[in-house]
Amino acid sequence: MRAIAKGPEPASLTAHRLIPHCDYDNYAAKDDLRHALVTEQRGLCCYCMGRIHNGRETMKIEHWRCQAHYQEKQLIYRNLLGACLGGHGQPAGRQHCDTRKGDRDLQWNPADPAHHIETRVRYELDGSIHADDAGFDDQLNDVLNLNLDVLKNNRKGVYDAVLEWWRSEKKRNHGPVPRERIERQQARHDAGGGELAPYGQVAFWLLGQKLAGMTA
Repeated sequence: MRAIAKGPEPASLTAHRLIPHCDYDNYAAKDDLRHALVTEQRGLCCYCMGRIHNGRETMKIEHWRCQAHYQEKQLIYRNLLGACLGGHGQPAGRQHCDTRKGDRDLQWNPADPAHHIETRVRYELDGSIHADDAGFDDQLNDVLNLNLDVLKNNRKGVYDAVLEWWRSEKKRNHGPVPRERIERQQARHDAGGGELAPYGQVAFWLLGQKLAGMTA
């Protein structure tokens, strides 16, 4: 997962909350909301980090705290995220992200700075994602199904590319890779303000581990 920096909410959402008897279902300007979510998430699903696009048929508006149990949060922008379709229409075992989650709770919100989501997950060589906290690790697997084979393979591809870059740099330098070179490579995976590469947070995390393992 990648931390999401929430931007200003759409003006249409602000205005809608002022209407008597407003709720999420009668909020008509969901295109505004989808655009804002995709933009601030830089084109990535809030959970699996796969690509999302602005459109009813290409993404879902996720309520981190679900509408069924937290009606008071249904129009709170910080509670709203952009998610992929997550295998919608497929058997439950092939579903992931919001589609799999349904009305269940998650321990941590990627859009809440206080939750420090990027420090709570790690990635393994086989592309799997895990958490040291046992409860959250169960949620990654059972609630979000983020270790579904296709997602693992996508993350493994990014992980392998970083390792290949690492080996190439060591060979080119005839020794350890300089810290500044790693930092530049890491920055490439979070640069600019446009769309990010799907699953690129895996590379950012792994390069951060390389930096953390170096002496100052």
